[in-house]
Amino acid sequence: MKKTVVFTLGVLAIAGCTQQKADNHEGEVAQETVADTVAAGHFEVRDLNGYKLHIYLTEDQMGDASFIIEGEDSLVTLEQPLFKVNATEFDGYVAKLDKPVAHRIADFHLGNTGAEKIIMPEGMPEVVKGPEYSGMMNHFAEEYGDAIEPLPTGETEEVAFGSTVVLAGVPFTFYKGASNDFPGADILIGKDAVYSHWAPEKSHINSLYAANMAGIDARLAELEQILLTGATVFVGGHGQPANAADVQFRISYLNKIKELRGSQPDATSFTEALVEAYPELPGEDGVKSLAESLYAQN
Repeated sequence: MKKTVVFTLGVLAIAGCTQQKADNHEGEVAQETVADTVAAGHFEVRDLNGYKLHIYLTEDQMGDASFIIEGEDSLVTLEQPLFKVNATEFDGYVAKLDKPVAHRIADFHLGNTGAEKIIMPEGMPEVVKGPEYSGMMNHFAEEYGDAIEPLPTGETEEVAFGSTVVLAGVPFTFYKGASNDFPGADILIGKDAVYSHWAPEKSHINSLYAANMAGIDARLAELEQILLTGATVFVGGHGQPANAADVQFRISYLNKIKELRGSQPDATSFTEALVEAYPELPGEDGVKSLAESLYAQN
């Protein structure tokens, strides 16, 4: 790991698309709720090789997801929630696991980590201080006010891309994420699961995922990278859990976008052709904005 730095920053949550759940039968899936609270989101649990992955789908305004990696004796949290109602539910669930939180990772999304130390991929502590990130944080503060968590105040410890760290007895390998995104990591957890900013669920994409053809190529490179890990579960800060077949579908889908961008004369015909190619695929409401963005880059 790299040297420790200290910062006080806004809570990161990249505005994501709300997408429909894809079928996924990899690993044991269990639904869990937290007793004695009003359910804000819900948990799914995957019993994987040497650890459990607790997936918290917040169902918040931005479709965020948070995670708990349960080792034998302790826990690692990943992308803790932004909204207070979700933070309360998440923390209550963590408490019921009755194991200490050994480490907290903030890859793309900072959440309710308070003064606790967090682990970030290399470069992200500086990025979150920049104008683009700060502007996003200011927008969230104006729009949501007291509904979101206060700014984190803890130290950060950076992990270099291409390195593996063992946390709570589980190896975490940090690969550099898509080049069209903030410099966060695709994280291989153990041998079974990969976390990326966007889950590669079986659905349409929108312009937040890729705004131009260079972005499409960047996402294709990322998908090929995570597929080569041999993982069976693919999760993201936005979107539903996916499996390897979903990753392969997403690769085919993005290649179809490249084909249609080369053959269709305008955004309208592109939209019609893409929807026709994938009838009943969830996320159709984002295709128009995607097309407009792709065709604005003439």
